[in-house]
Amino acid sequence: MFKKVIFIFLIFPLIFGCSQKKEKWIFVLAGQSNMAGRGIVAPQDTISDPSIFTLTKEMKLAIAKEPLHFYEPNLTGLDCGLSFAKELRSQIPTNIEIVLIPCAVGGSSIDQWLNDSSHRNVKLYSNFKSRITYAKSLGTIKGILWHQGESDAHLKKLPVYQAQLEKLIEKFRKDIGNDRLPILLGELGDYAEPEERNSNWKTMNQILYNTTENDENLILVSSKGLQCNPDKIHFNAEAQRDLGKRYAKQFLILNKKQ
Repeated sequence: MFKKVIFIFLIFPLIFGCSQKKEKWIFVLAGQSNMAGRGIVAPQDTISDPSIFTLTKEMKLAIAKEPLHFYEPNLTGLDCGLSFAKELRSQIPTNIEIVLIPCAVGGSSIDQWLNDSSHRNVKLYSNFKSRITYAKSLGTIKGILWHQGESDAHLKKLPVYQAQLEKLIEKFRKDIGNDRLPILLGELGDYAEPEERNSNWKTMNQILYNTTENDENLILVSSKGLQCNPDKIHFNAEAQRDLGKRYAKQFLILNKKQ
């Protein structure tokens, strides 16, 4: 009799669909090439986790593995997305699944994002909007990981960047439907060459910091000490893995405040 009771207890959820439902936390990866990823993908980066998903080019939910981005087939590389998700996974309840929405396109400027320009065959804001619209049917959009600014780190563009970024953030939140949505702003690397570029990138990082000072639901993600590819523009693979962990730690700080 006792064995029959145990059997019924175990089999009942399977028959009647009463197993624990998974909650999905969704994160958008947006910006330009250092979010799209230019690191070398190693075998360790393709190890999947059954609780971490991505949205494919065909708008299909799939188990995530690097490379996540697909908009520039000849330039795909390791980004920080899976590293972010794995670090976050280790810190949140097991009944939560993570979904990554890749939206970054290399070389895109903030003007192009604001104006929904077509860049490298991607209509930037329309693509973002269509993906978040679908994503909202899957679960809750918990945040945006933003890394962009290299294309705007020039003397003529820097003075207006903060106003443009604040406008874009407002637009992101309006379309997602959360005016307190956490958004994490990644610093540009501190390795840029020549000196003029390095100076402009430092100015951009100061602008990013200033932007976070005006909004408690924005937070800066440091790039201090991260290494680059030989081009002195893009984070290398090791840096991308570290950057993902930094994004995760900063998200957890913001999430505790909400």
